[in-house]
Amino acid sequence: MKTIWLQQTRIGISLYDMTGEGYLRESDLENYITELIPSLCKLSSIDKAFQTFYVCTATRKFFFFLDPLRAGRVRISDILASGFLDAMLELREASTTEEQLQANWFSHQSAMRVYGSYLQLDEDRNGMLSRQELSRFSNETLTDVFLDRVFQECLTYEGEMDYKTYLDFVLAMENKHEPQAITYLFRILDLGGQGRLCSGTLQYFFRAVEQRLRSDQDIPRFEDVRNEIFDMVKPANPDFITLDDLLRSRKGDTVISILIDLQAFWMYENREALVVDMNDEAAI
Repeated sequence: MKTIWLQQTRIGISLYDMTGEGYLRESDLENYITELIPSLCKLSSIDKAFQTFYVCTATRKFFFFLDPLRAGRVRISDILASGFLDAMLELREASTTEEQLQANWFSHQSAMRVYGSYLQLDEDRNGMLSRQELSRFSNETLTDVFLDRVFQECLTYEGEMDYKTYLDFVLAMENKHEPQAITYLFRILDLGGQGRLCSGTLQYFFRAVEQRLRSDQDIPRFEDVRNEIFDMVKPANPDFITLDDLLRSRKGDTVISILIDLQAFWMYENREALVVDMNDEAAI
């Protein structure tokens, strides 16, 4: 059944290639998903008023991961190879569990979660997020300097973030282990725009963490944090870290998290104690 559906999908999705070049533009993919919705029983409860936001939410994942150069189009071959359509296929099955739906970006539940978080952050109800409103994201654990950089580097409208830009931000924050998310976040950390993180850059972001946590606990010296980061990444050049270094190290998510997120930094610093606590609980 699944094989037949995927074969039909390969044929069907090509009908939305308006240029005949093997790509789908954003509007093409939105049309495809809109017309696919009626065949997915787990999306049958979507309200018409929410459908536009659902389609935007679903489409954005394809473009975030498959259009890294932001060319405004994705190759059909990449769509088929990505596995994202397989995730949508789960929504045709009545047997798909609630747990599976919660973990599936394309489910009604997941889309409502993300859109609901956007509405909760939008305190003035103008349909956009200000820098101050976004600061409440993730229980206010993100540092001020990181949030400042988000608004400097990401597409905004008169200094505010729309839902589509917010979706990119959420996808990056929820998938920090993925190369596309690391690339997105590296651009925000790269203060000089030269493709490298030097000690000065690391210290700039570390200071923001230090200022927020100073009253709560003993904070390690920057030199120690810097050395740990360089030991984790093992960059090709001992003076700075590049995006390639981060990706190759497979520690990019850890490095980025401890530079931008207070809770992530605290958990990293206390990781050994947390492991002991978990082992003690398991032994009880």
